[in-house]
Amino acid sequence: MLLGCIGDDFTGSSDLANTLVKSGMATTQYCGVPQGRADAGVEAGVVALKTRSIAPGEAVAQSLAALDWLREQGCRQFFFKYCSTFDSTPQGNIGPVAEALVKALGAEKVIVCPAFPATGRTIYQGHLFVGDRLLSESGMEAHPLTPMTDPDIRRWLQHQTALPVGHVGFSDVLRGAAAIGGALTRQQAQGHTLVVVDAVQDEDLFAIGEAAADLPLITGGSGVALGLPENFRRKGLIGNRDVQWKAIEGPGAVLSGSCSRATRAQVAHYRAGHPFLEIKADALMSGDMTLAAAAAWLQQNLDGAPLVFSSADPEEVGRAQKRYGTEELAGRIEAFFAGLAAQVRALGVKRLVSAGGETSGAVVQGLACEALQVGPEIDPGVPMLRLGDEDFGLALKSGNFGSEDFFSKALAMLEGR
Repeated sequence: MLLGCIGDDFTGSSDLANTLVKSGMATTQYCGVPQGRADAGVEAGVVALKTRSIAPGEAVAQSLAALDWLREQGCRQFFFKYCSTFDSTPQGNIGPVAEALVKALGAEKVIVCPAFPATGRTIYQGHLFVGDRLLSESGMEAHPLTPMTDPDIRRWLQHQTALPVGHVGFSDVLRGAAAIGGALTRQQAQGHTLVVVDAVQDEDLFAIGEAAADLPLITGGSGVALGLPENFRRKGLIGNRDVQWKAIEGPGAVLSGSCSRATRAQVAHYRAGHPFLEIKADALMSGDMTLAAAAAWLQQNLDGAPLVFSSADPEEVGRAQKRYGTEELAGRIEAFFAGLAAQVRALGVKRLVSAGGETSGAVVQGLACEALQVGPEIDPGVPMLRLGDEDFGLALKSGNFGSEDFFSKALAMLEGR
């Protein structure tokens, strides 16, 4: 294994795995820290964790455990992957985890770059944009767990870490890899360990990746990993691999817990032509909605590729959080979807789409899988996945990713259509 990756959620990890596979790197996504050794043919290992919204100390502990395992596999470089909208609070967890990895690896200059131009995430003058809007005006300011109210990534990250945060501006990025490398060295000389790097197009990300060829640690969204495989290819360590996918037949279903604008539009589009069951917070917390009841409904509607969702608008979510407590409500919903994923599998579903980072983490836990094979891309940032060697296909979609018809498209592609 050459490249060792640590993801703070499951959808982001599959996004990163997708980027590496498209670049010709033999990649496996692991569901948590594995117990044994990786297969000999794995060139990039992505350890998917569920650490985005847990206590910072626990996020650090899990991330360091993943780092230890990846180091044991012989990795030469490490990548800490977080969301392209930098989902975090002023307390963490991006800063605390990055700081712990810096200390463990002895890194002296570390790129921070959540940009993903293919999905509209760009960084200019240290500020993160979503499309033509600042992050704080994109809808992310209303996120139920990690509201992003400041688009200045330098300032937001500095709240989270004692390490000094610097910046490489777009004028240096435009001049290519050598200029970026020089700017990183200047930032290091000024005492900055974590360095936010601007990027507005894929060409910038390839240049940043080339500049990072000899750095022990890189952090960012999946986009900045675009240029990393080529570094290993230049050294003759990897070749090019084609993505293979064997179609999966059998019933399909969709589970959605994201409250993002994109996912709510996808839910509205899909429910117009398929059976659906909405999980309301009050019904779940009161016990009126149970796992057994939802499983029974699914069984009755399997022929229609049913949808189960809790994707309410932010105002409704906010009211529910005030009634029941943010952590208590989130925990109950995640436990429900984890249990439902296990039920879906027991009912004979073979193709499953999950929407939302926290939801997808719960779904993968419910499926009790150890590793995922990465297949072709469905939409930017979302690949098809297979549970090990089983005949079970999966798509894990970050809340803001995917076209309006993503759910039906993903089910069709998993089936080979």
